[in-house]
Amino acid sequence: MTVSSAKRTGLVTAADPAIGPGASPRPRSANDGQRRRLVGLLRRPRYEVLPLAGTADEVEEHVPTTLPVTVTASPRKGLEPTLELTEALAGRGFSAVPHLAARLLYDERHLTEILARLDEAGVKDMFVVAGDGTPAGDFADSLPLLTAISRMRAAGGEDHLPLIGVAGYPEGHPLVCDDDLTAALLAKQPASSYVVTQMCFDSVAVRRWVGQARDRGLSLPIHAGVAGAVDRLKLVRVAGRIGVGGSVRFLRKHRGGTRLLRPGGYRPDDLLEQLTSDVDRPDLALAGLHVYTLGDVAATEQWRQGLLDRLTDGGQLDG
Repeated sequence: MTVSSAKRTGLVTAADPAIGPGASPRPRSANDGQRRRLVGLLRRPRYEVLPLAGTADEVEEHVPTTLPVTVTASPRKGLEPTLELTEALAGRGFSAVPHLAARLLYDERHLTEILARLDEAGVKDMFVVAGDGTPAGDFADSLPLLTAISRMRAAGGEDHLPLIGVAGYPEGHPLVCDDDLTAALLAKQPASSYVVTQMCFDSVAVRRWVGQARDRGLSLPIHAGVAGAVDRLKLVRVAGRIGVGGSVRFLRKHRGGTRLLRPGGYRPDDLLEQLTSDVDRPDLALAGLHVYTLGDVAATEQWRQGLLDRLTDGGQLDG
């Protein structure tokens, strides 16, 4: 949250001692509605981590077990690293959420084995995506996979994974038009529990997408996908690869976004302030945050704790 933007919205006083390089300001009690909404989002975000060696230890060292941790899937490495890390995190007391990429599954037998394995690990949530690359088997995208899971539940597997998340795209998709994306999301709604948006840096794009999705009939809870406290070069590289380069260009052009170019990396303070500014629009309210750590787990958790402390005066909201 930059000093200029915080002054502009009345969230900070000029004499606030918390202001400094890399610091986030403390909001005034006059904006308790926005502050409470932001604090609520920061108290239990979902952290997305990469299935790399050492990730389980890093998460255990830095992240509270009260925070859900989602594990990405790699088209190059297949689902096994995702499943192994999910099992490891679940065994250490975390609510672990594997990304189940449809194009990495072979068939329904493979799906049955995975669901049984996740059930054995006590996993109660999963995130279903299409995935990249050529399908390895019967599932070309996420809708047939969701349909298969629903059918298995109806046939007696209702205890498997009561929560299922699906993806939303505020900036669109490079290979699918917006109308088709919306139609697919609505088709997946009956078999889904919540939506996580693709990483985005443009609050206007996110709010517009949420409003349009609600108008089209989406009723699922929406978690906004935001980058954590990550290295700026890594962020630019990943953002370009996943198709949100336009959002990065937007960030660079706006005053609050210049922090992306500074030493020390990106912080999402400005974006979060903007995403919680519509306190009089309950239809735009977010159910949660999905934080893309991009491997910078410790820095992201340190950022979250610091901002939360400043927003709550060390843990307690003003009366």
